[in-house]
Amino acid sequence: MQSLLAIADPTRRRIVELLAERDRTSGELVDEFDVSAPAISQHLNVLREAGLVTTRADGQTRVQTLNPKGLDELDAWLHRTRRFWSSRLDALERELKAEDEANAKTATRTRKKI
Repeated sequence: MQSLLAIADPTRRRIVELLAERDRTSGELVDEFDVSAPAISQHLNVLREAGLVTTRADGQTRVQTLNPKGLDELDAWLHRTRRFWSSRLDALERELKAEDEANAKTATRTRKKI
């Protein structure tokens, strides 16, 4: 799950968020952070290796673009996780309703005895 590891870092998550708004040059990204250009370059490398970001040359400038296909791995993981929790929460809801019904029956029987 390389893409999940890549966005575990808050700086890389912020880069992804910025690129979700629009393509940006490396320089524009550097301006958004209080870290050096080489540090941002390293973060971009991690995001590229994870398939989340692509880079294209525009003359001397490097333009960073969010790669929607790179988000597919994250989306698939979230889907599996949601499905797991959904079934667990449904089971919990059934148990709580059964408990509430049992408690209501007990309370009714107790009131009838009094």
